[in-house]
Amino acid sequence: MPEGDSVYRFAARLRAVLQGQRIEAARSHGPGPVPQVDRIVGATCTGVRSYGKNLIISFDNGLALRGHLRMFGTWHIYAPGQKWEQPERDARLVLRVSGTDVVNFSAPVIELIEERALAAHRPVADLGPDLLDDGFDAQEAFRRLREPSRAGLTIGDALMDQRVMAGVGNIWKHETLFRCRMNPWRRVDEIDGESLLRLIVKAQELLRASVGKPGAGERPTMFVYGRSGRPCSRCNTRLQSATQGIDIRRTTWCPKCQA
Repeated sequence: MPEGDSVYRFAARLRAVLQGQRIEAARSHGPGPVPQVDRIVGATCTGVRSYGKNLIISFDNGLALRGHLRMFGTWHIYAPGQKWEQPERDARLVLRVSGTDVVNFSAPVIELIEERALAAHRPVADLGPDLLDDGFDAQEAFRRLREPSRAGLTIGDALMDQRVMAGVGNIWKHETLFRCRMNPWRRVDEIDGESLLRLIVKAQELLRASVGKPGAGERPTMFVYGRSGRPCSRCNTRLQSATQGIDIRRTTWCPKCQA
């Protein structure tokens, strides 16, 4: 699943070709084609931004497109006549501006909504602070993590909850926990406040470095994600993995460093 840093990079690429451009044509394919997508034809794109794992394209007629890529969605940019890298049947949305086609493939969520309604639209309104927002509020993320409803969650699951903070996916959950020497199966109510805040700050640091934010350092190395069964880079213990969370994806950790 594309994580917050991947969607942030998609937004930057799309912004470079869409912002300030008039939409010459728009079409949507099923399943679940975007209702009335033709309403943005003739409108000018005023901005493209990410919010966690959501990508939002705004227009000067007050409408916005929201997309969520889930597991397999992606965005491509093509010159007219250029061969597409994926088949036409997988195209969910095609936007044409001067000399460019912007194509979304395989996203299960593409919707057209009034921009003013986004603030109350639950898929966006319920999100926690965006880790890649320069105004990210770590204390608000901490408050949400400490809510009683999350007390019994494992910290591995809690970090993935987009209502706590938006942007962390499976990759950065792994790397945040490893760098903070935190066992993925510890319950939130077992962890002291200082350690929880350290996890939040580390997740922010990793995502900022991943997208090349100024002063954030080099793109982070993957120490545990995708390395089950291999030796820990810190202590040489063999990394273990097990299924975790409602989506039962595998979590990898070091049994010594993250005891």
